[in-house]
Amino acid sequence: MNRFINAVLLFFTLITAFAAIYVGFDLPFGILKTTGSEIPYIDYVFHGLGLFLFLIIFRRSYQRWMAIRIVSRKEKFKWNQPVSKERKVRIIIYNLLEFFVYVFAACAIYWLTDRAWAPVVALLFAALDNLILSALNKTYRVGLTSKAIIVADREVVVLYFTGLRKVSVHQQTVYFDYIKDLQLSFPTNCLPADQQSEFFDTLEQQVDRDKVYFSKTDK
Repeated sequence: MNRFINAVLLFFTLITAFAAIYVGFDLPFGILKTTGSEIPYIDYVFHGLGLFLFLIIFRRSYQRWMAIRIVSRKEKFKWNQPVSKERKVRIIIYNLLEFFVYVFAACAIYWLTDRAWAPVVALLFAALDNLILSALNKTYRVGLTSKAIIVADREVVVLYFTGLRKVSVHQQTVYFDYIKDLQLSFPTNCLPADQQSEFFDTLEQQVDRDKVYFSKTDK
């Protein structure tokens, strides 16, 4: 999901940057027979792009922090542990890289034209959210209840047991196969190495073994 959201954000950020270049350098806009700074309703276009970017970023942020809040209630889970150190370091690196990308994009767009202040604010909000998420890395956890698995860190992964038919591990990924050919997964590096056996034991206890097949659970 995070990759899809990043792709959407990149797409609309590029559109914003393209519009900002036209406005900032006052380039000729042949279709409307005008120049960039005189494009009709361009301020509304920037405001709309800013609002759209903010809604996407806010939705992702809300899902992240709600998942972290839920998994922090350790007493509600059959199994609950922090993500592995390897996963945590990788997440922090990715978040900080995204932070600098957001800040650079925001500064570049604002330098081109201050009329694009709305998208700039949205991108800076995304940067701040990533920075806070990196600072609070101790909140990254994986939880297992009688109904689902929740992974809450940079991404939010929720895997329900309803309709589950097979659990398998292949190339550092845990695959969950459901009815109607649905397959979901999450990386095994979310799980601390010394806790993986306990995790899979607990998982097996939560599902109907007559209906769910386990393959290569790395016990």
